[in-house]
Amino acid sequence: MHTTTALGRFAEPAASAAHFRALLAHAADVSDVAAALGREGEPGFVLVDTRSEEAWTQGRLPGARHLPTAVLATGAHGLDPEVPVVVHCWGPGCDGARRAALVLAEQGFRVKELMGGFEYWVREGFPYETGTAPAVTRREPADRLTAPLAGDDCGC
Repeated sequence: MHTTTALGRFAEPAASAAHFRALLAHAADVSDVAAALGREGEPGFVLVDTRSEEAWTQGRLPGARHLPTAVLATGAHGLDPEVPVVVHCWGPGCDGARRAALVLAEQGFRVKELMGGFEYWVREGFPYETGTAPAVTRREPADRLTAPLAGDDCGC
């Protein structure tokens, strides 16, 4: 039985569970990616920045590869189909990472979208690089409204 409220119709619990399970299989949050990149050894995925050259130079995640969506679409990107890919773009208001994820999935890659993109990476206080070689590493204080200030874990 469906429940209808002022928010509209609510799905059955089993349908909701399947939906959220699928979302978690296709997305990763910035703190989880930062933790994986910070561990010793390979993180088990490649991080791909799908933004323009200007955006890449303005700021990028350490260790990311710069492969704009147009390059990904050509298939001549040099990614190993055996290695999962995490893609990102500017932030939650941009669907560039989602378009890139679709392109890669259609090419046979296992792919996740970095929720929040570059914007939330910086807002949560993780390091980023700017400029061209040699890159300059920067770090901003965490945004008090978007990141836990008492530790690295928001408790979720």
